[in-house]
Amino acid sequence: MISRLCGTGLLTCIGLWSGAVAQPPKIIYTKFFKGSKPEFVSTTVETSGHCVFKEDPKDENPLQFQLSEPETREIFELAEKLEHFKHPVESGLKVANMGMKTFRYENGSDAAEVKFNYSEDPNVKALADWFERITESEEHLLELDRTVHFDKLGVNDVLLQLQVTYDHKRLIAPQQFLPLLDRVVKNESYLHIARERAAGLAEAIRRNQGGPVADNPAEKSQP
Repeated sequence: MISRLCGTGLLTCIGLWSGAVAQPPKIIYTKFFKGSKPEFVSTTVETSGHCVFKEDPKDENPLQFQLSEPETREIFELAEKLEHFKHPVESGLKVANMGMKTFRYENGSDAAEVKFNYSEDPNVKALADWFERITESEEHLLELDRTVHFDKLGVNDVLLQLQVTYDHKRLIAPQQFLPLLDRVVKNESYLHIARERAAGLAEAIRRNQGGPVADNPAEKSQP
């Protein structure tokens, strides 16, 4: 009976279902910069803090991670100050191409977006910096994942760059790095200096997140 009802009133069924599953408000940031690596990035942030990061618009397996409540609140407060992107923000100044950036806000039927190369608005700069930090963080994660699996001698160099970003308080959602850091710490096939650096980063992240600090196997394996 249910199948037949949906079969004869398919559009009605789809409408009822989609109406019942309301999508949360979201902010979508994209940047295209010809010649950069990568040329395209996209980050979607929902009010729940759930984020999706892509390096390709057709990416069917994007990175997904969780922002903290304060981080999420600040991003959406900046969007609100910008009236959810309903007005131009481009400075109009003759400046170099810094990549075409787009802010888009979606909340049900309410949607608006704005594109810009460069803006002098402090709220635009602050919001763009949030997304630049997210991009930096996810690029670190992708590079760490690559070296952990395919270039063990290169892991320490990636961890050093990651350490600098963390020390400058630009690392977003650092908890997403813990599985890879723990893998390096526990595996003696990585350089000892890499295992030490990974252990220090993991300890700092757990301490700041309020989680348990694990023992350091790298220290135990010292002669």
